[in-house]
Amino acid sequence: MRLFVAIELSEEMKKSLEDIQGRLRRLGVRGNYTRPENLHLTLAFIGEYSEPDKVLEAMSTLSIRPVELRLQGLGSFGELWWAGLEESAELYGLVRQLRLALAQAGIPFDRKKFLPHITLLRKPEYRHVPDLAALSIPGTSMKAERVSLMLSTRGRNGMIYTELDTVPSDCSGPK
Repeated sequence: MRLFVAIELSEEMKKSLEDIQGRLRRLGVRGNYTRPENLHLTLAFIGEYSEPDKVLEAMSTLSIRPVELRLQGLGSFGELWWAGLEESAELYGLVRQLRLALAQAGIPFDRKKFLPHITLLRKPEYRHVPDLAALSIPGTSMKAERVSLMLSTRGRNGMIYTELDTVPSDCSGPK
């Protein structure tokens, strides 16, 4: 099972991100755009791991408070273009807490530095390089009130992300 822990986005946030994708398309940027239903914020990428219940048990130890997420800026990691998020001490605290819980449970995860971003497209193709920093991005915000364990599977038309379970804010375990 290919697993990751994420925050699912509100419909309003997804709509804003779809609008940004539309603007990039109108600028002539082609590539593998993230489907709206797959837009999310990854908190910890676990990868191939066959014990989702163990991950949920670790997640149940989290003390989750609602976190405000606000879109801010566009950028890229090579062939991956993303929308960024405004700095949030609460978000970084949640990620530290999650990663500590995973580590204490012996669950492997990608330990790269957390840089909050939402993937818009991969492998962009374009004639003229758009200035991502110059593209205005709406300051759409949402309150994240739960953390989800997600399953990633490859389908005929790309990746399919399925929410396996969640840990809501101010709780003592999964729903």
